[in-house]
Amino acid sequence: MIPTIFFFFFIFALLSVSHASLVVDFCVADYTAPNGPTGYSCKSPKDVTVDDFVYHGLNTSGKTTIFNSSAAFGFDTQFPGLNGLGITTGRLDFGVGGVIPLHTHPRASELIVVIKGTILAGFVSTDNVAYIKTLHKYDVMVFPQGLLHFQINVGDSNALAFVSLGSANPGIQTLDFALFQSNISTSIIT
Repeated sequence: MIPTIFFFFFIFALLSVSHASLVVDFCVADYTAPNGPTGYSCKSPKDVTVDDFVYHGLNTSGKTTIFNSSAAFGFDTQFPGLNGLGITTGRLDFGVGGVIPLHTHPRASELIVVIKGTILAGFVSTDNVAYIKTLHKYDVMVFPQGLLHFQINVGDSNALAFVSLGSANPGIQTLDFALFQSNISTSIIT
């Protein structure tokens, strides 16, 4: 009985120390140190300033794409205060008819908040069920991790939305590009 108790105690202790949560208040990225799988090393607290926790990169839209939309993001590589927190923020701008095409974030769920305009948004479950809704100003929708999702400006004026993703490195794979700009042979796809 005693060896069994010690075994379970050891397993629970191992699990509790292997969980990757911060054991300090924050870990502002030290860009002079290498970036590893768990993020950047922490800056010395004496070198941290309030500016490490503020990001101005979403003040303007990103570069407009062929889809009449743009995306600008604040990753921990630009926003040192995000390091170790497991989140990313972004801005989506849509011209009239603008589209963020079907894509997935393999390492994160996404939450979208519409600030201006009317956006048709949706995702497809692994059971191939589409969940689609027209979103208006201040509406919020969530896209579960790894599922294909999209956004389209269906209004008659420009649209703006902000997103949050539950990973410092959510990844992105756009379906069109994965199929037609990869090295997969056309004979395999058709």
